[in-house]
Amino acid sequence: MTIVSAFLVPGSPLPHLRPDVDSWRQFKVAMENVGEKLRASKPDVVLIYSTQWFAVLDEIWLTRHRSLDVHVDENWHEFGELPYDIHTDVDLANACIESCRAAGVNARGADYESFPIDTGTIVACNALKVGTPELPVVVASNNLYDNQAATEKLAALAVACISEKGKRIAVIGVGGLSGSVFTTAVDPVEDRVVKKVEDDCNKKILSLMESGNIQALREALNSYAKEARAEMGFKHFHWLLGALDGHFKGAIVHHYGAIYGSGAAVVEFSI
Repeated sequence: MTIVSAFLVPGSPLPHLRPDVDSWRQFKVAMENVGEKLRASKPDVVLIYSTQWFAVLDEIWLTRHRSLDVHVDENWHEFGELPYDIHTDVDLANACIESCRAAGVNARGADYESFPIDTGTIVACNALKVGTPELPVVVASNNLYDNQAATEKLAALAVACISEKGKRIAVIGVGGLSGSVFTTAVDPVEDRVVKKVEDDCNKKILSLMESGNIQALREALNSYAKEARAEMGFKHFHWLLGALDGHFKGAIVHHYGAIYGSGAAVVEFSI
């Protein structure tokens, strides 16, 4: 099989900027653990979709061979910096762009110094130790006009394109679960999913992932996205579904919890 591993990870920087908070540190540890599993699956490239890289006019792909800089998150700047050094498989990224265009999807590359790479992509690359010269990435943007179905098609297109090159792929969807957050300052040690109904929805959708019951999972996704106010309509999970051709055997939830009121999880899919 071309895809050798698949993961859902949160894009929040808090577990990595504030590992002194035990509940947040557990996310960091879980991401480091699945990073080991990802690398053990021996992919040639890592295909990443982050909800935080917004695009509007076109589907944008990162086409800079090496992106080296220091990032400050726009929401949590007071907690510090996120240095990054991300290596892209430019040939594969350009092939994905051409495949998009052939399918009628407007697409272009981003290749210039200090391009503002989003927090989620940086967090995933740093925590999972991907985007290295030995294990480069192909990164797709989140076009805000794309719905869930369009996102699945984009992922499938990218996998087909990379597969044609004979490459083994690890695929990552970067984003959270429920979307509500605390609107006033909260002590991090008191963090929790801010709304019980969203906590319940998160646990239900994670249980369906674990079960591998794709039909039941698909039937629940629309209501989950609405009731849990899922981040970006849960498009990062639809990215994984599209990449996996709508099939996986089950999932392992390595960690579930709250990040400043919102729900998040580190999930490994059994393929």
